[in-house]
Amino acid sequence: MERLVDIEDFPGAKDYSYLNAASVALMPRIAGEAVVNWNRELAERGTVNFDEEAEYLVFKDLHQAAAKLFGVQEDDIAVGSSATQLLCSLAWAIYPEKGKNVVSDDIEHPSVTYPWMRVAKTTGCKVCFAKGQRGSASPDELIKLIDDRTSVVVVSHVEYGSGERFDLTKLADVAHRNGALLVVDASQSAGAIPIDVVSWGVDALVSTSYKWTCGPFGVAVLYLSPELKSYLEPGLVGWRSCAEVWNFRADRIDYASGARRFEFSTMNYGSAIAMARAIEFLLKVGIERIFAHNIALADLLIEGIKELGGEVSPYLGGLRSSIVNVRFPGRDQNKIASGLNAAGVIVSPRMGGVRISPHLYNTEEDINKALSVLKKLLTNT
Repeated sequence: MERLVDIEDFPGAKDYSYLNAASVALMPRIAGEAVVNWNRELAERGTVNFDEEAEYLVFKDLHQAAAKLFGVQEDDIAVGSSATQLLCSLAWAIYPEKGKNVVSDDIEHPSVTYPWMRVAKTTGCKVCFAKGQRGSASPDELIKLIDDRTSVVVVSHVEYGSGERFDLTKLADVAHRNGALLVVDASQSAGAIPIDVVSWGVDALVSTSYKWTCGPFGVAVLYLSPELKSYLEPGLVGWRSCAEVWNFRADRIDYASGARRFEFSTMNYGSAIAMARAIEFLLKVGIERIFAHNIALADLLIEGIKELGGEVSPYLGGLRSSIVNVRFPGRDQNKIASGLNAAGVIVSPRMGGVRISPHLYNTEEDINKALSVLKKLLTNT
């Protein structure tokens, strides 16, 4: 299996078998340098180069890169400091009312569901949860909860604990037939799995930067469908929400057209520049190629895990990603995760198992090392 990227683009991949993209991915050198250089320039020169025009245009590259990643227009993209922040603003914007419900599952990352639970506490709407199993949720169980009172269906494209991947077209079809919106967190898929929100029927989508898009902390992106961006008022507003950002009218809000109205304030702009560089890097490699590469590595891992007597999380909907949650019956899973990390195989304990998540900078050699270390740990404990 060929290496997809030059190892010099990911220096950390030379030091470790880094199999932890589902937690924090390694950044390509070009992205890491971008955020460092921008902050150094700001520290040493202030507004000499980063003037009003530069600040107004600071998100342009990220708008373009994210639009290409999701197959949409630049005007459909907004930039924020985190996926959680953007979801909170979106939840208050949609504001499901009393008598309505929001449908999700109980194995979601809390940041996906908490914004809707907070809004529900104010409006009186109900948040309904499908029961999951070892980090996976059955799409059929989700669909059973969707009815004509459903305002929003909110899920992760890929579940963080198990790597299960939802058929978003299927969920969108059911949601729309019941007059509901489909809101998706793509933090565990963007950059690693091809995404086409238009053909899938996704109404809104968020993604953080520091996982599979290989960017830094402190930045995220939001996609809004043409219909939503035409009427939604953001839950969080500020001077960047306005059409003319430097007007500074304190007595009125004239929203920007499109998704940009969800950009409300000053943030770590250097992170936005770095995320743009990271996505551009991934697009040059090719998301389809990355997906095929990562799945092949996950297949090799799963085969080896089963030979060692291990189990992997069930994929209740039949679709998966390159996230693999491993469990060895009768063993201390946290101790296994610690043993792997100590041996330079970087993973995370999650959902009562060991989560292993290879990305484009990994090779077959990394998987073989992980399996070799696991075999030693199982023999010696």
